[in-house]
Amino acid sequence: MTQLVKNDEHRLLKVLLAPVVSEKATMLAEKCGQVVFDVLRDADKAEIKAAVEMLFKVEVRSVTVMNRKGKQKRFGRFMGRRDHAKRAYVALMPGQEINFEVGVK
Repeated sequence: MTQLVKNDEHRLLKVLLAPVVSEKATMLAEKCGQVVFDVLRDADKAEIKAAVEMLFKVEVRSVTVMNRKGKQKRFGRFMGRRDHAKRAYVALMPGQEINFEVGVK
């Protein structure tokens, strides 16, 4: 049983790849209390919710995910494609906040 819990915690540490810092993400954080993350492509909503609650010690109200197809790009005379990505919009409970600016001067 403890092995299963350790594997789950190890998986949850890998689910969130990076926070998205953009104008749209900042507006959502201020207006709607949502935080945006890039996540693993095979992560589901329950895993994302558990990972955010475990890592940031906040309560999550809901999770919405968006799959983004990679853009087609030209590399010289060859056509290629960027990797597909998955993005999670995490709505926090009222009064909860995640601050990514800690230690930035």
